[in-house]
Amino acid sequence: MFFSRAPRPPWVTGKLTKEFQWLPRACHPHRFGLALLLTMKPITPRRKTPSSRRPAKAGHHKALPQRNHDDVRSARVHKEAQTLLASIGKPEPKPFKADPFQLESLQKLRRQDVVVSAATGSGKTWIALEATREFLADHCGIWYATPLKALSNAKYQEFGDALGPENVGILTGDRKENPDAPIIVGTTEILRNQLYDAMQAGVDLQVDLVILDEAHYLSDPDRGVVWEEVLIYLPSRVKLLLLSATISNAWEVAHWLSHIRQTSCTVVESSERPVPLHPLFLTPSGDLTPFFKGKRLFSSAAACAKIQSQKGRKRFPQAKPPDFNDTIAALREADLLPAIVFLKSRSDCDKALQSLVPSPRSPEEAGFEDTVEQYLELYPELKHQRQLHRLLRCRAGSHHAGQLPAWRLLVETLMAQGHLEAIFSTSTVAAGVNFPARTVVLLQSDRFDGRSFVDMTATDLHQMTGRAGRRGMDNAGFVVVVPGRFMDVALVKELFLSSPEPLRSRIAVNFSMTLNLLLSHDPEGIRKLLALSFAAFHENPRRSQKAHQKLVKEFRAHLNLLEELSYVAEDGTPTYDGKWAAQLRLDHPLLIAELIRGGELTGLTPQELAAVMAPFVVDKDKEIGVSKELWNRTRPLWKRFRRMVRTLKPLAQILIDRGFEVPSIMFWPAAAVFLWAEEVEWTDLVLHVDADEGDLAMMILRTADHLRQLLSLSDEQPRLAETARQAVAMLMRAPLV
Repeated sequence: MFFSRAPRPPWVTGKLTKEFQWLPRACHPHRFGLALLLTMKPITPRRKTPSSRRPAKAGHHKALPQRNHDDVRSARVHKEAQTLLASIGKPEPKPFKADPFQLESLQKLRRQDVVVSAATGSGKTWIALEATREFLADHCGIWYATPLKALSNAKYQEFGDALGPENVGILTGDRKENPDAPIIVGTTEILRNQLYDAMQAGVDLQVDLVILDEAHYLSDPDRGVVWEEVLIYLPSRVKLLLLSATISNAWEVAHWLSHIRQTSCTVVESSERPVPLHPLFLTPSGDLTPFFKGKRLFSSAAACAKIQSQKGRKRFPQAKPPDFNDTIAALREADLLPAIVFLKSRSDCDKALQSLVPSPRSPEEAGFEDTVEQYLELYPELKHQRQLHRLLRCRAGSHHAGQLPAWRLLVETLMAQGHLEAIFSTSTVAAGVNFPARTVVLLQSDRFDGRSFVDMTATDLHQMTGRAGRRGMDNAGFVVVVPGRFMDVALVKELFLSSPEPLRSRIAVNFSMTLNLLLSHDPEGIRKLLALSFAAFHENPRRSQKAHQKLVKEFRAHLNLLEELSYVAEDGTPTYDGKWAAQLRLDHPLLIAELIRGGELTGLTPQELAAVMAPFVVDKDKEIGVSKELWNRTRPLWKRFRRMVRTLKPLAQILIDRGFEVPSIMFWPAAAVFLWAEEVEWTDLVLHVDADEGDLAMMILRTADHLRQLLSLSDEQPRLAETARQAVAMLMRAPLV
């Protein structure tokens, strides 16, 4: 099978510069622009090397490492570490008794808004369930918002089991069940969109309690703006319950909410972990020692930090990669399993799993294989998953965003049921996925922020270590720090002793927000609304005024362009085009609206419509290779793609000249989605597209989300809306659903 580095013909090999010059992609590796057609230079294809992404044939697996447990180095436990390990054990069963902070939260919520700031695993969901139960008894409406679809699905199941499935509905974009139920669980974006609709119609949202789970997402660089919009738009009569991991400025958030909502808001804090945490240190020679002695580093960790300091560097770039068999064996010997091992990248997680020898635990133990077999009957596509053999033999898994959602769910389920000894995961598992272990293992002090590797923050560390120690299953949780190439021991010490960073505003004006607010506010009203942002809330009047003048400047820039493009009239009211464009609650609504207005989406087949929408959902400017076979099968798309790019060229130039962000429109997403919409098998798709399964799945699911936005245009564009409906049905099939 031959692959090119990117789909060629050459109109998808480069990017648009400000001057609209078409240059080879290598000339502009960091430019961010719209791909345009100008040249026809072919690229010599390269043969795809064997990849871990290639699914294994049934019955064929890579041989496990030629090593046995006699070769694995034994750990030596320092006597002072033995004192800490003495707390290992399962607590005695006892009737549930709510903690004081849980009862305090419920009591205060009856009179005012409440921000709950408490350690991970401390029982914040219990507060939400009991509050929901109380409001439901008074025939009130409740909205429970989460940042992730997977988390919404889990809470939907949990609340349905506790309060009756007839009382609970779910809205996540790709899932809509029982939408008229008194309790709605869904993503925060859906709640924000409902607030837009209510403001536009001039009606009140039929909700009496809003619960925002994972409220520290307010600081998320990409999605925090949605949390802030919800808090600003929500009617003050609606009770508000914010559930957050420990944050250092909870009272500042509460004072801001009291200011903008003109109602009382209080804070309930709990810094105590329900399960005590003990940091340990695994030396290069295999000794397991304490990490701290008081608030200072223990001698072994201090010696490591001193060596780093003397060498004038924070890390050991020449250090050997860790031997994960030795690490897991040390944890097994000290009774510190199950463990979550946090690693830097997806490939590191997969390589770590690949390096393991079989577990000494019996595969038949406690119905492990039966559980897996039952799951594979539900998701037969996973029978060919390349890591299945490792999962069964090594009692370990790799867990990251590059895998299918169904596979990650299997790993999570097995870990939660105690069938696995370890999982290797990227730091993303720390935010939103709830399967704590007895031990968390840290091998690096930095993380990937989407662009580069940066030092971990105290918030990052607290989220990771929050997974150590299972309530009701462990008397104590443990964190094992392992020195190595990417570990700054002194930094980890500082982070352990530091409070999580304060939440910061991520408010940002975009075209979708501007159009939607103009449907219910005049420009002056929007300026007043923006003055309510968390960014503009400061005790220092000068800082507050400066921040407000900045969210206003951005609004004026967006409004001016919308007026020039005739989406908004001179008096600030949306035109006919502006009204339907406001329903496109997407990342790049103007580009999609311009395609609709130019007739470029009219007359497409469902497969073609899905394909041309796909490039707008890819937020990483990354070249992906596709097979020559796929390239040839997408020949019908070439003309459509060329026309689409030409249609967008004038608007792209305007956006770039005004300093607005323009996405890189690449062809490979269109090719991949087109093939999937043609109903090829999933294993066939991953053979033809050189991308991780999880990335492919996410791209297709996001494409379906974008197509659903076109369904709102059934009055203005009935044919387009119907085609979009058919396209969604083609995309949403196993193993994605």
